[in-house]
Amino acid sequence: MDPKPLPADLDAAHALIQKQAVALELKDKLIEEQAHSVLELKSDRDKLDEKNIELNLTIEKLLKQLFGRKSERRIDCDGQLHFDLGEEPTPEVISALEEAICDARQIVDDAEEDKKKRRRNRSATGDRKFPEHLPRYERIVDVPEGKREGLTLIGYDEVETLEWVPADLKVRLTKYAKYVHPTDKAQGIVSPERPTGLVEWDRFDASIGVEVVAWKYFYHLPFYRQQDMFGASGWTPSRSTLQNIETAVEFALRPLAEHLQCILKQDPTVGCDDTGVLLITPAAMPDLSDHPRGKRITEVLEKAMTTGKPSIKANFWGYYASRLPVVAFDFTVSRHRDGPDDVLSDFEGNLIGDCWSGFQKIQIRSDSRITFAACWAHARRKIDECRSAFPIQVAKLESLIGNLYDVEDQCKHLTAPEQLSRRQSLSRHVLDQIEAYLSSEAMQSPKVLPKSNLGMAAAYVRRHWEALHRFTEDVSIPLDNNDCEQLMKRVATGRKNWMFKGSVAAGERAANLMTIIGSAIRNNLDVRAYLDDVLRRALSGETDWQSMTPHAWKAEHPESIRQYRDDERRQAADRKKTRRARRRTRKK
Repeated sequence: MDPKPLPADLDAAHALIQKQAVALELKDKLIEEQAHSVLELKSDRDKLDEKNIELNLTIEKLLKQLFGRKSERRIDCDGQLHFDLGEEPTPEVISALEEAICDARQIVDDAEEDKKKRRRNRSATGDRKFPEHLPRYERIVDVPEGKREGLTLIGYDEVETLEWVPADLKVRLTKYAKYVHPTDKAQGIVSPERPTGLVEWDRFDASIGVEVVAWKYFYHLPFYRQQDMFGASGWTPSRSTLQNIETAVEFALRPLAEHLQCILKQDPTVGCDDTGVLLITPAAMPDLSDHPRGKRITEVLEKAMTTGKPSIKANFWGYYASRLPVVAFDFTVSRHRDGPDDVLSDFEGNLIGDCWSGFQKIQIRSDSRITFAACWAHARRKIDECRSAFPIQVAKLESLIGNLYDVEDQCKHLTAPEQLSRRQSLSRHVLDQIEAYLSSEAMQSPKVLPKSNLGMAAAYVRRHWEALHRFTEDVSIPLDNNDCEQLMKRVATGRKNWMFKGSVAAGERAANLMTIIGSAIRNNLDVRAYLDDVLRRALSGETDWQSMTPHAWKAEHPESIRQYRDDERRQAADRKKTRRARRRTRKK
């Protein structure tokens, strides 16, 4: 209070009281504003802390992508379960669990015996020799004549040394006879019919086209590196020449690529994945009047040309048949749903992929002709990204998901009805456990906040639970889409080398050629031998595309099967099977 004496009259007292009331009101207002500022600062700080955590998680994720372990193989840690199917499983589940453990022990024993057998075979056979079909020549290295006087030759020590001879280019001069009637000039010149060549005037043999295409889409060598490869053999073509040769090969084999795509759509389940690629913006709009996707392409290109963008992000799509040995690729100018919708316009079955909105709603757009199934590898990947912040919860969830893979591994050799029965009993039992754990206290606030990375990963699983559950309804649906994801590595490796596509036509040519080469690789074929044969047959006018599919051609040309690829895949599958079997035999 003011130390001055209080006023004696009433009016002065009222004025003093009013003055003090105004001062108190201003003070309360100031305190309120300060409190509001403190709350705003606290809110801003909380947002910054949340942003900081999010950025740190992003940095951790990027560092893992750059320098971390690329394999998604699960590593045992705290909270890891070993084929545990719950505390009170049904008798059927108990029986299956006991059977799985017995099978696992047998698998481990067989693997150990195979390992010992391979070691014995290596010791017995000694050093491996080069294949017998390779041409050989002899070079005798003798002791100098002065030092072998009085000695008797008793034999030679043989040492095989493999040599590399660069490609040998040859020019074939074909002379077509010309005849003319000596008196009847009206008959004109008579000459034998000339076969269809790869390019005009038959300047390049089919073998050159095979090398250009195989080098680019099998060995991932761009044209400027191919110039060096051909230059080492004495001929240096221009890049435009190599481009024309690729165009000619694709034109001849385009019906084969379309036929392979038709075969793929006969499979009950198709996997789909995509990846981006740069497409150079054209200086002028190409003629798209006859193109089935002309409207969409025109919209994207016009927008890029109007805004002055030098390039746009186009898309390659990969399609992987779950049962039939074929793959297919498609090219679009954007990541728009018209890609899968067009390719699968006459497909009836299941589509498995990530939970992109275009895949989720394909069932509605196709009038239930296509059923979408979600990929468990994507769900597990999102959970695994949270390992550093929530090690116990992640270990539990990944262990349960690992049980799903163990069930698949256990029933892989069974018939389709038996596999479906195991999925509907064992896999659904594990799914019930996952659902229960997602609803448990360990996954609720405050232990796991909804906006945390694990909270969002759990929400992802809950949101797509029906699609993740769909593999238990159809035996043709795999547990994940990893095979198709592996297929897309071919695009990623190629993109790293040839960098971009120069036009829409170039992207579509690449998709067709990768369809043919990708299907040949899936069948473990010698890509060069396969391309050479089917290209020559196509140029000769043959149209029996079914006999030219890789799986049909494989049966007629067993000598062109890359047996070592079959062995590698079998050995990798055996290692995975043994690793999972060892995990199943452990105690909790």
